[in-house]
Amino acid sequence: MSIYIKSEKEIKGIKIAGKIVATTFDFIQDYLKPEISLSEIENLCADYIIKHDAKPAFKGYHGFPGAVCISVNEEVVHGIPDGRRIKPCDIVKIDVGVHKNGFYADAAKSYTIGTVGSSINRLLDVTEKSLYLGIDKARAGNHLGDISSTIQNYVESNGFSVVRELSGHGVGIELHEEPMVPNFGAASKGIVLQRGMTLAIEPMVNMGTYEVLTQSNNWTVVTKDGLPSAHFEHTILITDSEPEILTKT
Repeated sequence: MSIYIKSEKEIKGIKIAGKIVATTFDFIQDYLKPEISLSEIENLCADYIIKHDAKPAFKGYHGFPGAVCISVNEEVVHGIPDGRRIKPCDIVKIDVGVHKNGFYADAAKSYTIGTVGSSINRLLDVTEKSLYLGIDKARAGNHLGDISSTIQNYVESNGFSVVRELSGHGVGIELHEEPMVPNFGAASKGIVLQRGMTLAIEPMVNMGTYEVLTQSNNWTVVTKDGLPSAHFEHTILITDSEPEILTKT
């Protein structure tokens, strides 16, 4: 396993990419209203990124056709933006990656459209909280499993499940690097975290079973039982003290 420990110069570059990711979310959230299409959301995000002299990192990555991933309701991740229009009560998950001056950052957020039921709100709240609990464990000297087990324990104690076939990952020099960062596992297991690592931590949480399927487009992952899913992600830097979130304004 080859893990990049970033230099100060590299960290600076990743931070610049992360800032564009963060402000892309600030920009797009005002457009997330019923009847806007997924492709319109994609184009707005792509235009914003390009105007900041950067590139949408997902476009063409292993053949992915979209500039961003947009997944709706039971779609977990890797949704391909198309002409579908969002509706009241939808859960819309947007995953944004930015490539700027040779460096990458990656984040995702889940949004509800209009008024949704308490169970949906709770799903999103638990998923987002699990992300920040996991981030808090991303400290030099801790083990990778401390992040994974913290996310899993919190999610499952709230009656939801973490997707096991997909995980977070290292990020920065490449879009996907070692180590993989599962959302389940045992504390005090796995590699020891070191200052200078940059990780994309991203709990994917299902209302029902953790089992998923991949649709015939070979990209979009959906819940096996058709129940809703939520997804939150940040790129973070491991320091000598508090972890630093690089994709947050």
